[in-house]
Amino acid sequence: MKALVALILLVQLPIHRAAPAAPPPPLGCDDPESEAAAEFAVDYINGHSHHGYKFALNRIQQIRVLPQGPNNEILFLELDLLETTCHILNPIPLANCSVRTFEEHAVEGDCDVKLQKLNGQFTVLASKCHSHADSAEDVRKHCPDCPLLARLNDTDVLATVSSALNDYNIKNPDAYFRLLEIGRAIKQYSPVRMVNVEFAVAATNCTLQQAKDNLQACQLLPEDQSNFGFCTATTVTEPSQDFTAECQLYGHQPGVTYPHSGQDTLAGLVPSAGQGFLNHNLRISHNNPVASESSSSEFPSLLSAKSVAKRAVVEVAQHDKVPRPVGFVPPPPPCPGKIRHFKI
Repeated sequence: MKALVALILLVQLPIHRAAPAAPPPPLGCDDPESEAAAEFAVDYINGHSHHGYKFALNRIQQIRVLPQGPNNEILFLELDLLETTCHILNPIPLANCSVRTFEEHAVEGDCDVKLQKLNGQFTVLASKCHSHADSAEDVRKHCPDCPLLARLNDTDVLATVSSALNDYNIKNPDAYFRLLEIGRAIKQYSPVRMVNVEFAVAATNCTLQQAKDNLQACQLLPEDQSNFGFCTATTVTEPSQDFTAECQLYGHQPGVTYPHSGQDTLAGLVPSAGQGFLNHNLRISHNNPVASESSSSEFPSLLSAKSVAKRAVVEVAQHDKVPRPVGFVPPPPPCPGKIRHFKI
């Protein structure tokens, strides 16, 4: 009987279970892990871009982390980028590239990137990017006299490019260089009437004389001998006429290629040779088909992540209504992050 009573009492004793572990706080856009992921994503974007300029991180708009298991997580990033002065063929590290100023008619990039972080190593699973120039109205509002981006197939732009590259080839006849692409162009009408262009070039297997004799036989140097360069030129027509041009050669870069054969300027450039846009769109769309977490709908979670960020802001605002000790500073919302350069 005593054993039965003891057993009953034992069953009735309260069972103390360990409280479930609290979920980790949301990852903030300016946390070191977020910045490391964004830096990796930007390097990937620049490494897979085939036109225009390298882009630098301006702001982490949003980040969402989905745990997948021990030392394994998926990160969704929404990034704001800004165009730099370094062309994609420029071997200078991104850290040494200057961001275009607002007064230079800045170009902004918007990217969604899906990363996997496995055992501390990042891998890009998917990415989508596009870029656009700031509006002319916005530039004029803050800088009435600043020059604006011109269309890359503008006749004045093409004439300046042809003059500059032909001038360089005449001064350096041992290697005939061909136009790869016009990177950007600006036009100004007052107080000085001028056109400024930037363009990428590459060496061919011809001398200047060989190009004049048989232009069709001239081809870009093969990958193991490729030699790229970058030129700037300015034509001023008022109040006085002036023309300046300068080219910088990067030399051979192992593994660096260009997807198109380029264009010759010996006979000038016709409007169809350029493109009717203001800037090269940072058009990247990548989906890793062999990644286990990859799917056809890559970024739906970013939308819910935005709502999470908004909810965090509301919660902070509601908490502020509760009396706090003197000197209390409420925590900032985890996203969006700081602006590193300027806002467009």
